[in-house]
Amino acid sequence: MGKINNFFLKIFKKKNINKPWLDYYHQDERTIKFTKKSIYDYMVDEVGNDLDYTVLNYFKNKISYNDFFKSINTCARALREFGVKEKDIVTICLPNMPEAIYVFYACNKIGAIADIIHPLSSPKQVEFYLNESKSRFLFLVDFNYEKMKNIISKTLVYKTILVSPKESMPITLNIGYTITKSIKIKHPLYKDTAYMTWKKFMSYGNNNLREFHSKINPNSLALILHSGGTTGNPKGIMISNYSFNALAQQSAVNVIDVRPKDKIVTVLPIFHGFGLGICIHTPICLKVETILMPQYEANHFYKIWKNDKPHVILGVPTLWEGMMNNKKFANVDMSQLKYIISGGDYLPTQSEIRINNFLHKHGAKVNILKGYGMTESIAATCYTFPGTNEIGSIGIPMVGNNYKICNPNTMEEMPLGQEGEICVNGPTLMLGYLNNKEETDKIIKIHQDGKRWLHTGDIGYISLNGIVYFTSRLKKMIVVSGFNVYPSVIEKVILKHQAVSKVCVIGIPHPYKIHVPKAFIVLKKDYEPSNKIKKEIKEICQKELAIYSIPKEIEFKDNLPITLYNKINYKLLEEEELAKYEKEKTVKNMGV
Repeated sequence: MGKINNFFLKIFKKKNINKPWLDYYHQDERTIKFTKKSIYDYMVDEVGNDLDYTVLNYFKNKISYNDFFKSINTCARALREFGVKEKDIVTICLPNMPEAIYVFYACNKIGAIADIIHPLSSPKQVEFYLNESKSRFLFLVDFNYEKMKNIISKTLVYKTILVSPKESMPITLNIGYTITKSIKIKHPLYKDTAYMTWKKFMSYGNNNLREFHSKINPNSLALILHSGGTTGNPKGIMISNYSFNALAQQSAVNVIDVRPKDKIVTVLPIFHGFGLGICIHTPICLKVETILMPQYEANHFYKIWKNDKPHVILGVPTLWEGMMNNKKFANVDMSQLKYIISGGDYLPTQSEIRINNFLHKHGAKVNILKGYGMTESIAATCYTFPGTNEIGSIGIPMVGNNYKICNPNTMEEMPLGQEGEICVNGPTLMLGYLNNKEETDKIIKIHQDGKRWLHTGDIGYISLNGIVYFTSRLKKMIVVSGFNVYPSVIEKVILKHQAVSKVCVIGIPHPYKIHVPKAFIVLKKDYEPSNKIKKEIKEICQKELAIYSIPKEIEFKDNLPITLYNKINYKLLEEEELAKYEKEKTVKNMGV
Protein backbone atom coordinates (compact mmCIF):
# COMPACT_ATOMS: atom_id res chain seq x y z
CA MET A 1 0.00 0.00 0.00
CA GLY A 2 2.89 2.34 -0.64
CA LYS A 3 2.30 5.70 -2.29
CA ILE A 4 3.26 6.90 -5.75
CA ASN A 5 6.03 9.42 -5.27
CA ASN A 6 6.69 12.64 -7.15
CA PHE A 7 9.21 10.99 -9.49
CA PHE A 8 6.62 8.63 -10.91
CA LEU A 9 4.05 11.41 -11.12
CA LYS A 10 6.32 13.17 -13.57
CA ILE A 11 6.56 10.02 -15.72
CA PHE A 12 2.96 8.82 -15.74
CA LYS A 13 0.11 10.96 -16.95
CA LYS A 14 -2.18 12.16 -14.15
CA LYS A 15 -5.70 10.77 -14.25
CA ASN A 16 -7.15 13.21 -11.73
CA ILE A 17 -6.72 16.68 -13.20
CA ASN A 18 -9.16 18.41 -10.84
CA LYS A 19 -8.08 16.41 -7.80
CA PRO A 20 -4.40 15.68 -8.43
CA TRP A 21 -3.84 14.46 -4.86
CA LEU A 22 -5.79 11.30 -5.68
CA ASP A 23 -2.81 10.13 -7.75
CA TYR A 24 -0.93 9.54 -4.50
CA TYR A 25 -3.44 6.93 -3.35
CA HIS A 26 -4.08 3.39 -4.56
CA GLN A 27 -7.53 2.55 -5.90
CA ASP A 28 -8.57 0.68 -2.74
CA GLU A 29 -7.63 3.71 -0.65
CA ARG A 30 -9.56 6.10 -2.89
CA THR A 31 -12.69 3.97 -2.54
CA ILE A 32 -12.43 3.46 1.23
CA LYS A 33 -15.74 2.55 2.88
CA PHE A 34 -16.31 4.32 6.17
CA THR A 35 -17.91 2.26 8.91
CA LYS A 36 -21.45 2.86 10.09
CA LYS A 37 -20.80 1.34 13.51
CA SER A 38 -20.86 3.24 16.77
CA ILE A 39 -17.53 4.48 18.16
CA TYR A 40 -17.58 1.79 20.85
CA ASP A 41 -18.54 -1.05 18.50
CA TYR A 42 -15.93 -0.08 15.91
CA MET A 43 -13.22 -0.04 18.56
CA VAL A 44 -14.23 -3.42 20.01
CA ASP A 45 -14.42 -5.07 16.59
CA GLU A 46 -11.01 -3.72 15.54
CA VAL A 47 -9.37 -5.08 18.70
CA GLY A 48 -10.93 -8.51 18.20
CA ASN A 49 -9.56 -11.25 20.42
CA ASP A 50 -6.20 -9.63 21.20
CA LEU A 51 -7.31 -8.87 24.75
CA ASP A 52 -3.92 -9.54 26.32
CA TYR A 53 -2.29 -6.63 24.43
CA THR A 54 -1.52 -3.46 26.37
CA VAL A 55 -3.91 -0.64 25.50
CA LEU A 56 -2.89 2.06 28.02
CA ASN A 57 0.38 2.76 29.82
CA TYR A 58 -0.17 5.21 32.68
CA PHE A 59 2.98 5.91 34.69
CA LYS A 60 4.13 2.34 33.98
CA ASN A 61 0.78 0.83 34.94
CA LYS A 62 0.07 -1.23 31.84
CA ILE A 63 -3.63 -1.87 31.28
CA SER A 64 -4.65 -4.75 29.02
CA TYR A 65 -7.58 -4.59 26.60
CA ASN A 66 -9.30 -7.20 28.77
CA ASP A 67 -9.19 -4.94 31.85
CA PHE A 68 -9.91 -1.91 29.67
CA PHE A 69 -13.19 -3.41 28.43
CA LYS A 70 -14.14 -4.47 31.96
CA SER A 71 -13.68 -0.90 33.24
CA ILE A 72 -15.69 0.54 30.35
CA ASN A 73 -18.53 -1.91 30.97
CA THR A 74 -18.52 -1.24 34.72
CA CYS A 75 -18.60 2.51 34.05
CA ALA A 76 -21.47 2.05 31.57
CA ARG A 77 -23.51 0.11 34.12
CA ALA A 78 -22.81 2.73 36.81
CA LEU A 79 -23.97 5.53 34.49
CA ARG A 80 -27.22 3.67 33.88
CA GLU A 81 -27.64 3.09 37.63
CA PHE A 82 -27.61 6.86 38.07
CA GLY A 83 -30.23 7.34 35.38
CA VAL A 84 -28.05 8.34 32.43
CA LYS A 85 -29.83 7.22 29.27
CA GLU A 86 -29.55 7.57 25.50
CA LYS A 87 -28.95 11.14 24.25
CA ASP A 88 -28.20 12.42 27.76
CA ILE A 89 -25.10 14.62 27.90
CA VAL A 90 -22.27 13.67 30.25
CA THR A 91 -19.49 16.22 30.77
CA ILE A 92 -15.88 15.07 31.14
CA CYS A 93 -13.51 17.65 32.63
CA LEU A 94 -10.43 15.48 33.12
CA PRO A 95 -6.80 15.40 31.93
CA ASN A 96 -5.30 12.47 30.00
CA MET A 97 -6.01 9.62 32.41
CA PRO A 98 -7.54 6.14 31.96
CA GLU A 99 -10.76 7.10 33.75
CA ALA A 100 -11.50 9.81 31.19
CA ILE A 101 -11.22 7.26 28.39
CA TYR A 102 -13.38 4.73 30.20
CA VAL A 103 -16.13 7.33 30.56
CA PHE A 104 -15.88 8.38 26.91
CA TYR A 105 -16.40 4.85 25.56
CA ALA A 106 -18.94 3.97 28.26
CA CYS A 107 -21.09 6.94 27.24
CA ASN A 108 -21.00 5.80 23.65
CA LYS A 109 -21.87 2.24 24.55
CA ILE A 110 -25.10 3.30 26.26
CA GLY A 111 -25.93 5.97 23.67
CA ALA A 112 -25.10 8.99 25.85
CA ILE A 113 -23.21 12.02 24.51
CA ALA A 114 -19.75 12.88 25.85
CA ASP A 115 -19.12 16.60 26.33
CA ILE A 116 -15.37 17.06 26.85
CA ILE A 117 -14.00 20.31 28.26
CA HIS A 118 -10.58 21.62 29.24
CA PRO A 119 -9.68 21.02 32.94
CA LEU A 120 -7.92 24.43 32.96
CA SER A 121 -11.04 26.27 31.84
CA SER A 122 -12.10 29.13 34.08
CA PRO A 123 -15.15 28.61 36.34
CA LYS A 124 -17.22 30.97 34.17
CA GLN A 125 -16.31 28.98 31.04
CA VAL A 126 -17.28 25.69 32.70
CA GLU A 127 -20.56 27.22 33.88
CA PHE A 128 -21.29 28.35 30.32
CA TYR A 129 -20.46 24.93 28.83
CA LEU A 130 -22.63 23.06 31.34
CA ASN A 131 -25.61 25.34 30.85
CA GLU A 132 -25.28 25.40 27.07
CA SER A 133 -25.31 21.59 26.87
CA LYS A 134 -27.80 21.15 29.75
CA SER A 135 -25.46 18.47 31.06
CA ARG A 136 -26.61 16.78 34.27
CA PHE A 137 -23.64 14.54 35.03
CA LEU A 138 -20.06 15.75 35.50
CA PHE A 139 -16.70 14.00 35.85
CA LEU A 140 -14.35 16.54 37.40
CA VAL A 141 -10.67 16.20 38.29
CA ASP A 142 -10.57 16.47 42.09
CA PHE A 143 -8.09 19.35 42.32
CA ASN A 144 -10.65 21.54 40.53
CA TYR A 145 -13.37 20.98 43.14
CA GLU A 146 -12.69 24.11 45.19
CA LYS A 147 -12.48 26.27 42.05
CA MET A 148 -15.70 24.91 40.54
CA LYS A 149 -17.96 24.21 43.53
CA ASN A 150 -19.71 27.58 43.42
CA ILE A 151 -20.67 27.40 39.76
CA ILE A 152 -21.92 23.80 39.65
CA SER A 153 -24.94 24.77 41.75
CA LYS A 154 -25.85 27.26 38.99
CA THR A 155 -26.22 24.46 36.44
CA LEU A 156 -28.45 21.40 35.95
CA VAL A 157 -25.71 19.01 37.11
CA TYR A 158 -27.09 16.77 39.87
CA LYS A 159 -24.10 14.48 40.35
CA THR A 160 -20.38 15.24 40.15
CA ILE A 161 -17.84 12.44 40.22
CA LEU A 162 -14.49 13.63 41.57
CA VAL A 163 -11.60 11.76 39.95
CA SER A 164 -8.00 11.91 41.15
CA PRO A 165 -5.04 11.55 38.76
CA LYS A 166 -3.72 8.90 41.18
CA GLU A 167 -6.61 6.46 40.56
CA SER A 168 -4.69 4.32 38.05
CA MET A 169 -1.15 5.05 39.21
CA PRO A 170 1.03 2.18 40.45
CA ILE A 171 0.87 1.80 44.23
CA THR A 172 4.16 3.57 44.98
CA LEU A 173 3.28 6.60 42.86
CA ASN A 174 -0.24 6.57 44.27
CA ILE A 175 1.10 6.86 47.81
CA GLY A 176 3.58 9.55 46.80
CA TYR A 177 0.87 11.58 45.06
CA THR A 178 -1.38 11.25 48.11
CA ILE A 179 1.31 12.53 50.47
CA THR A 180 2.52 15.40 48.29
CA LYS A 181 -0.67 16.56 46.55
CA SER A 182 -3.93 14.81 47.49
CA ILE A 183 -3.63 15.69 51.15
CA LYS A 184 -3.65 19.40 50.23
CA ILE A 185 -6.77 19.17 48.06
CA LYS A 186 -10.06 20.30 49.60
CA HIS A 187 -12.99 17.92 49.26
CA PRO A 188 -16.75 18.27 49.75
CA LEU A 189 -18.34 17.47 53.07
CA TYR A 190 -19.00 13.78 53.65
CA LYS A 191 -22.77 14.34 53.71
CA ASP A 192 -22.82 16.30 50.43
CA THR A 193 -24.59 13.82 48.14
CA ALA A 194 -24.04 15.97 45.05
CA TYR A 195 -20.49 14.63 44.92
CA MET A 196 -18.98 11.16 44.81
CA THR A 197 -15.54 9.60 44.45
CA TRP A 198 -14.59 7.57 41.40
CA LYS A 199 -14.32 4.35 43.41
CA LYS A 200 -17.75 4.83 44.95
CA PHE A 201 -19.23 5.57 41.52
CA MET A 202 -17.70 2.44 39.97
CA SER A 203 -19.02 0.30 42.85
CA TYR A 204 -22.52 0.93 41.50
CA GLY A 205 -21.43 -0.69 38.24
CA ASN A 206 -19.86 -3.63 40.03
CA ASN A 207 -23.11 -4.28 41.88
CA ASN A 208 -25.16 -4.23 38.69
CA LEU A 209 -24.37 -7.09 36.32
CA ARG A 210 -26.89 -6.10 33.62
CA GLU A 211 -25.43 -5.25 30.22
CA PHE A 212 -26.45 -2.06 28.43
CA HIS A 213 -25.60 -1.69 24.76
CA SER A 214 -27.45 0.80 22.59
CA LYS A 215 -27.98 0.50 18.86
CA ILE A 216 -26.84 3.83 17.48
CA ASN A 217 -27.55 5.67 14.24
CA PRO A 218 -24.09 6.40 12.74
CA ASN A 219 -25.07 10.01 12.06
CA SER A 220 -26.27 10.62 15.61
CA LEU A 221 -24.48 13.00 17.95
CA ALA A 222 -21.74 11.22 19.91
CA LEU A 223 -19.38 13.90 21.10
CA ILE A 224 -19.16 17.62 21.86
CA LEU A 225 -15.82 19.41 21.69
CA HIS A 226 -15.28 23.13 22.09
CA SER A 227 -13.84 25.94 20.03
CA GLY A 228 -14.22 29.68 19.71
CA GLY A 229 -15.90 29.48 16.32
CA THR A 230 -15.79 32.36 13.86
CA THR A 231 -16.50 35.13 16.37
CA GLY A 232 -14.47 33.97 19.36
CA ASN A 233 -17.56 33.17 21.43
CA PRO A 234 -17.52 29.65 22.93
CA LYS A 235 -18.95 27.03 20.59
CA GLY A 236 -19.95 23.44 21.20
CA ILE A 237 -18.86 21.37 18.20
CA MET A 238 -21.19 18.45 17.55
CA ILE A 239 -19.52 15.31 16.16
CA SER A 240 -21.23 12.11 15.02
CA ASN A 241 -20.23 8.49 15.44
CA TYR A 242 -19.65 8.26 11.69
CA SER A 243 -17.33 11.27 11.58
CA PHE A 244 -15.24 10.24 14.58
CA ASN A 245 -14.69 6.73 13.24
CA ALA A 246 -13.93 8.08 9.76
CA LEU A 247 -11.03 10.05 11.24
CA ALA A 248 -9.58 6.85 12.70
CA GLN A 249 -9.88 5.06 9.37
CA GLN A 250 -8.27 7.95 7.50
CA SER A 251 -5.44 8.14 10.03
CA ALA A 252 -4.77 4.41 9.77
CA VAL A 253 -4.08 4.83 6.05
CA ASN A 254 -1.55 7.54 6.78
CA VAL A 255 0.40 5.54 9.38
CA ILE A 256 0.50 2.35 7.36
CA ASP A 257 3.78 1.17 8.92
CA VAL A 258 2.33 1.10 12.44
CA ARG A 259 1.88 -2.40 13.83
CA PRO A 260 0.01 -3.82 16.85
CA LYS A 261 2.09 -3.51 20.05
CA ASP A 262 3.91 -0.42 18.73
CA LYS A 263 3.94 2.50 21.19
CA ILE A 264 2.58 6.04 20.91
CA VAL A 265 3.10 8.92 23.34
CA THR A 266 -0.16 10.81 23.94
CA VAL A 267 0.55 14.20 25.46
CA LEU A 268 -2.06 16.09 23.42
CA PRO A 269 -5.17 16.56 25.61
CA ILE A 270 -8.37 14.62 25.07
CA PHE A 271 -10.52 17.78 24.98
CA HIS A 272 -8.86 18.51 21.60
CA GLY A 273 -9.95 16.61 18.49
CA PHE A 274 -6.30 15.99 17.60
CA GLY A 275 -5.70 14.40 21.01
CA LEU A 276 -8.90 12.36 21.35
CA GLY A 277 -9.34 11.32 17.72
CA ILE A 278 -5.82 10.69 16.50
CA CYS A 279 -3.87 10.10 19.73
CA ILE A 280 -6.47 8.00 21.59
CA HIS A 281 -9.17 6.43 19.38
CA THR A 282 -6.92 5.68 16.39
CA PRO A 283 -4.10 3.89 18.28
CA ILE A 284 -6.59 2.00 20.45
CA CYS A 285 -8.27 0.69 17.29
CA LEU A 286 -4.85 -0.20 15.83
CA LYS A 287 -3.91 -2.13 19.00
CA VAL A 288 -1.05 0.25 19.74
CA GLU A 289 0.16 0.80 23.31
CA THR A 290 -0.91 4.34 24.24
CA ILE A 291 1.39 6.02 26.78
CA LEU A 292 -0.68 8.66 28.56
CA MET A 293 0.73 11.94 29.87
CA PRO A 294 -1.84 13.89 31.97
CA GLN A 295 0.24 17.02 31.46
CA TYR A 296 3.53 17.88 29.82
CA GLU A 297 6.46 17.60 32.21
CA ALA A 298 9.93 17.75 30.65
CA ASN A 299 11.57 15.07 32.81
CA HIS A 300 8.65 12.64 32.44
CA PHE A 301 8.67 13.18 28.67
CA TYR A 302 12.41 12.47 28.56
CA LYS A 303 12.03 9.24 30.58
CA ILE A 304 9.35 7.98 28.20
CA TRP A 305 11.66 8.52 25.23
CA LYS A 306 14.58 6.88 26.99
CA ASN A 307 12.81 3.91 28.57
CA ASP A 308 9.75 3.19 26.40
CA LYS A 309 11.28 4.03 23.01
CA PRO A 310 8.02 5.10 21.32
CA HIS A 311 7.38 4.47 17.64
CA VAL A 312 4.90 7.34 17.18
CA ILE A 313 4.71 10.82 18.70
CA LEU A 314 2.28 13.61 17.86
CA GLY A 315 2.47 17.14 19.18
CA VAL A 316 2.34 20.86 18.59
CA PRO A 317 5.37 22.99 17.57
CA THR A 318 5.89 23.99 21.22
CA LEU A 319 6.59 20.36 22.12
CA TRP A 320 9.37 20.00 19.55
CA GLU A 321 11.02 23.23 20.70
CA GLY A 322 10.97 22.01 24.29
CA MET A 323 12.44 18.67 23.27
CA MET A 324 15.28 20.22 21.27
CA ASN A 325 16.09 22.65 24.08
CA ASN A 326 16.17 19.90 26.72
CA LYS A 327 19.82 18.97 27.32
CA LYS A 328 18.77 15.53 28.56
CA PHE A 329 17.85 14.60 24.99
CA ALA A 330 21.48 14.93 23.87
CA ASN A 331 22.07 11.16 23.91
CA VAL A 332 18.55 9.81 23.31
CA ASP A 333 18.36 7.17 20.57
CA MET A 334 15.43 7.76 18.21
CA SER A 335 16.23 5.10 15.65
CA GLN A 336 13.00 3.18 16.41
CA LEU A 337 10.81 6.15 15.47
CA LYS A 338 8.33 5.49 12.65
CA TYR A 339 6.24 8.67 12.71
CA ILE A 340 6.61 12.09 14.29
CA ILE A 341 3.70 14.34 13.42
CA SER A 342 3.13 18.03 14.11
CA GLY A 343 -0.28 19.67 14.21
CA GLY A 344 -2.37 22.21 16.10
CA ASP A 345 -0.47 25.14 14.60
CA TYR A 346 1.57 26.04 11.55
CA LEU A 347 5.14 24.71 11.65
CA PRO A 348 7.50 27.39 10.28
CA THR A 349 9.92 26.24 7.58
CA GLN A 350 13.02 26.98 9.64
CA SER A 351 11.62 25.02 12.58
CA GLU A 352 10.83 22.08 10.30
CA ILE A 353 14.40 22.00 8.99
CA ARG A 354 15.83 22.29 12.50
CA ILE A 355 13.65 19.45 13.83
CA ASN A 356 14.60 17.16 10.94
CA ASN A 357 18.29 17.79 11.60
CA PHE A 358 17.71 17.04 15.29
CA LEU A 359 15.93 13.77 14.46
CA HIS A 360 18.66 12.57 12.07
CA LYS A 361 21.35 13.46 14.60
CA HIS A 362 19.61 11.15 17.07
CA GLY A 363 19.37 8.21 14.68
CA ALA A 364 15.85 8.69 13.32
CA LYS A 365 15.36 7.66 9.69
CA VAL A 366 12.24 9.80 9.27
CA ASN A 367 11.37 13.48 8.88
CA ILE A 368 8.66 15.25 10.80
CA LEU A 369 5.24 15.08 9.14
CA LYS A 370 2.50 17.70 9.38
CA GLY A 371 -1.24 17.57 9.80
CA TYR A 372 -3.69 20.37 9.15
CA GLY A 373 -7.26 20.78 10.28
CA MET A 374 -9.57 22.35 12.83
CA THR A 375 -11.89 21.12 15.56
CA GLU A 376 -14.88 21.65 13.27
CA SER A 377 -13.50 18.72 11.25
CA ILE A 378 -12.40 16.93 14.49
CA ALA A 379 -8.70 17.24 13.69
CA ALA A 380 -6.56 16.76 10.59
CA THR A 381 -8.09 16.90 7.12
CA CYS A 382 -4.75 17.18 5.33
CA TYR A 383 -1.57 15.20 5.99
CA THR A 384 1.99 14.85 4.74
CA PHE A 385 3.18 11.30 4.26
CA PRO A 386 6.50 10.43 2.54
CA GLY A 387 6.32 11.54 -1.07
CA THR A 388 4.19 14.59 -0.32
CA ASN A 389 6.17 15.99 2.61
CA GLU A 390 7.56 19.05 0.91
CA ILE A 391 9.10 21.66 3.20
CA GLY A 392 6.51 24.30 4.05
CA SER A 393 3.55 22.23 2.82
CA ILE A 394 0.69 20.75 4.84
CA GLY A 395 0.41 17.67 2.61
CA ILE A 396 -2.56 16.35 0.66
CA PRO A 397 -6.21 15.80 1.61
CA MET A 398 -6.70 12.65 3.66
CA VAL A 399 -8.56 9.80 1.95
CA GLY A 400 -12.23 10.62 1.49
CA ASN A 401 -11.67 14.37 1.77
CA ASN A 402 -12.01 16.99 -0.96
CA TYR A 403 -10.25 20.35 -0.94
CA LYS A 404 -10.87 23.49 -2.94
CA ILE A 405 -9.53 27.02 -2.78
CA CYS A 406 -12.21 29.70 -2.89
CA ASN A 407 -12.10 33.42 -3.42
CA PRO A 408 -12.35 34.62 0.23
CA ASN A 409 -15.89 35.20 1.50
CA THR A 410 -17.35 33.56 -1.62
CA MET A 411 -17.97 30.06 -2.99
CA GLU A 412 -16.06 30.85 -6.19
CA GLU A 413 -13.39 28.18 -6.75
CA MET A 414 -9.90 29.36 -7.64
CA PRO A 415 -7.61 27.52 -10.11
CA LEU A 416 -4.76 25.31 -8.88
CA GLY A 417 -1.78 27.39 -7.82
CA GLN A 418 -3.79 30.47 -6.83
CA GLU A 419 -4.28 31.61 -3.25
CA GLY A 420 -7.63 31.79 -1.54
CA GLU A 421 -9.59 30.42 1.38
CA ILE A 422 -9.03 26.72 2.12
CA CYS A 423 -12.36 24.85 2.00
CA VAL A 424 -12.88 21.22 3.00
CA ASN A 425 -15.52 18.59 2.31
CA GLY A 426 -15.36 15.13 3.83
CA PRO A 427 -16.73 12.56 6.28
CA THR A 428 -15.28 14.19 9.41
CA LEU A 429 -17.14 17.51 9.24
CA MET A 430 -19.07 18.44 12.37
CA LEU A 431 -22.83 18.21 12.47
CA GLY A 432 -22.83 21.87 13.46
CA TYR A 433 -22.44 24.17 16.46
CA LEU A 434 -24.55 23.29 19.47
CA ASN A 435 -27.65 25.54 19.69
CA ASN A 436 -26.20 27.92 17.11
CA LYS A 437 -27.40 27.51 13.54
CA GLU A 438 -26.40 31.10 12.69
CA GLU A 439 -22.72 30.47 13.43
CA THR A 440 -22.90 27.04 11.76
CA ASP A 441 -24.14 28.61 8.53
CA LYS A 442 -21.23 31.07 8.58
CA ILE A 443 -18.64 28.33 8.44
CA ILE A 444 -20.37 25.42 6.67
CA LYS A 445 -21.92 26.25 3.32
CA ILE A 446 -23.73 24.21 0.67
CA HIS A 447 -21.91 24.68 -2.66
CA GLN A 448 -23.28 24.15 -6.17
CA ASP A 449 -22.32 20.46 -6.01
CA GLY A 450 -24.85 20.07 -3.20
CA LYS A 451 -22.16 19.13 -0.66
CA ARG A 452 -21.34 20.67 2.72
CA TRP A 453 -18.07 22.61 2.65
CA LEU A 454 -16.19 23.87 5.68
CA HIS A 455 -14.79 27.37 5.15
CA THR A 456 -11.67 27.28 7.32
CA GLY A 457 -10.84 30.97 7.44
CA ASP A 458 -7.28 30.08 6.42
CA ILE A 459 -5.52 31.18 3.25
CA GLY A 460 -3.51 28.80 1.08
CA TYR A 461 -3.20 27.20 -2.33
CA ILE A 462 -3.05 23.78 -3.99
CA SER A 463 -0.05 23.18 -6.22
CA LEU A 464 -0.36 21.56 -9.64
CA ASN A 465 0.73 18.21 -8.19
CA GLY A 466 -2.00 18.32 -5.52
CA ILE A 467 0.04 19.37 -2.48
CA VAL A 468 -1.56 21.97 -0.22
CA TYR A 469 0.21 24.99 1.26
CA PHE A 470 -1.01 27.16 4.13
CA THR A 471 0.06 30.80 3.83
CA SER A 472 -1.83 32.91 6.38
CA ARG A 473 -4.91 33.21 8.60
CA LEU A 474 -8.00 34.99 7.41
CA LYS A 475 -9.16 35.38 10.98
CA LYS A 476 -7.40 37.16 13.83
CA MET A 477 -7.18 34.07 15.96
CA ILE A 478 -3.98 33.51 17.96
CA VAL A 479 -2.64 29.96 18.34
CA VAL A 480 -0.80 29.48 21.65
CA SER A 481 0.92 26.09 21.98
CA GLY A 482 -1.76 24.57 19.74
CA PHE A 483 -4.72 26.18 21.57
CA ASN A 484 -7.01 28.65 19.81
CA VAL A 485 -7.09 32.02 21.55
CA TYR A 486 -9.53 34.71 20.46
CA PRO A 487 -8.54 38.37 21.04
CA SER A 488 -12.16 39.50 21.26
CA VAL A 489 -12.76 37.24 24.28
CA ILE A 490 -9.70 38.61 26.12
CA GLU A 491 -10.64 42.19 25.21
CA LYS A 492 -14.14 41.78 26.69
CA VAL A 493 -12.67 40.54 29.96
CA ILE A 494 -10.12 43.38 30.22
CA LEU A 495 -12.81 45.98 29.50
CA LYS A 496 -14.51 44.94 32.74
CA HIS A 497 -11.85 46.89 34.67
CA GLN A 498 -13.22 50.31 35.57
CA ALA A 499 -10.06 52.10 34.42
CA VAL A 500 -9.95 50.67 30.90
CA SER A 501 -11.21 52.77 28.00
CA LYS A 502 -9.93 50.82 24.99
CA VAL A 503 -8.05 47.58 24.54
CA CYS A 504 -6.49 45.70 21.65
CA VAL A 505 -5.07 42.16 21.92
CA ILE A 506 -2.69 40.69 19.36
CA GLY A 507 -0.40 37.69 19.12
CA ILE A 508 3.29 38.48 19.59
CA PRO A 509 6.22 36.16 18.75
CA HIS A 510 7.48 33.81 21.45
CA PRO A 511 10.66 31.69 21.30
CA TYR A 512 8.91 28.33 21.73
CA LYS A 513 5.14 28.95 22.09
CA ILE A 514 5.28 30.58 18.63
CA HIS A 515 2.77 33.27 19.71
CA VAL A 516 1.36 34.58 23.00
CA PRO A 517 -1.30 37.26 23.63
CA LYS A 518 -0.31 40.85 24.37
CA ALA A 519 -2.78 43.53 25.45
CA PHE A 520 -2.47 47.22 24.52
CA ILE A 521 -4.61 49.33 26.85
CA VAL A 522 -5.78 52.93 26.78
CA LEU A 523 -6.95 54.12 30.21
CA LYS A 524 -9.79 56.52 30.95
CA LYS A 525 -8.89 60.19 31.52
CA ASP A 526 -9.00 60.02 35.32
CA TYR A 527 -6.50 57.14 35.53
CA GLU A 528 -2.73 56.94 35.19
CA PRO A 529 -0.79 53.78 34.22
CA SER A 530 0.42 51.92 37.29
CA ASN A 531 1.55 48.49 38.41
CA LYS A 532 -1.54 48.36 40.62
CA ILE A 533 -3.90 48.62 37.63
CA LYS A 534 -1.82 46.11 35.67
CA LYS A 535 -2.01 43.66 38.58
CA GLU A 536 -5.78 44.09 38.88
CA ILE A 537 -6.25 43.44 35.16
CA LYS A 538 -4.16 40.27 35.39
CA GLU A 539 -6.26 39.09 38.33
CA ILE A 540 -9.46 39.55 36.31
CA CYS A 541 -7.91 37.58 33.43
CA GLN A 542 -6.78 34.79 35.74
CA LYS A 543 -10.29 34.52 37.11
CA GLU A 544 -12.15 34.45 33.81
CA LEU A 545 -9.76 33.11 31.15
CA ALA A 546 -8.06 29.80 30.51
CA ILE A 547 -4.39 29.94 31.47
CA TYR A 548 -3.17 30.00 27.86
CA SER A 549 -5.44 32.99 27.08
CA ILE A 550 -4.01 35.25 29.77
CA PRO A 551 -1.94 38.05 28.15
CA LYS A 552 1.77 37.48 28.50
CA GLU A 553 2.35 41.23 28.36
CA ILE A 554 0.30 44.36 29.08
CA GLU A 555 1.31 47.73 27.66
CA PHE A 556 -0.39 51.04 28.36
CA LYS A 557 -0.69 53.45 25.44
CA ASP A 558 -2.07 56.97 25.03
CA ASN A 559 -3.86 55.96 21.83
CA LEU A 560 -4.30 52.92 19.62
CA PRO A 561 -3.30 53.24 15.94
CA ILE A 562 -6.19 53.33 13.49
CA THR A 563 -6.58 52.60 9.77
CA LEU A 564 -8.05 54.90 7.14
CA TYR A 565 -11.37 53.23 7.83
CA ASN A 566 -11.16 54.26 11.51
CA LYS A 567 -10.55 50.73 12.73
CA ILE A 568 -7.80 49.64 15.12
CA ASN A 569 -4.69 48.88 13.10
CA TYR A 570 -3.86 45.42 14.45
CA LYS A 571 -1.44 44.80 11.62
CA LEU A 572 0.72 47.81 12.51
CA LEU A 573 0.95 46.69 16.13
CA GLU A 574 1.90 43.17 15.00
CA GLU A 575 4.60 44.52 12.69
CA GLU A 576 6.03 46.68 15.47
CA GLU A 577 6.14 43.77 17.89
CA LEU A 578 7.74 41.50 15.30
CA ALA A 579 10.44 44.10 14.61
CA LYS A 580 11.07 44.48 18.34
CA TYR A 581 11.31 40.69 18.75
CA GLU A 582 13.75 40.30 15.85
CA LYS A 583 15.92 43.12 17.20
CA GLU A 584 16.05 41.60 20.68
CA LYS A 585 16.88 38.20 19.20
CA THR A 586 19.72 39.69 17.13
CA VAL A 587 21.18 41.45 20.17
CA LYS A 588 20.94 38.25 22.19
CA ASN A 589 22.66 36.19 19.48
CA MET A 590 25.48 38.76 19.32
CA GLY A 591 25.94 38.43 23.05
CA VAL A 592 25.48 42.16 23.63
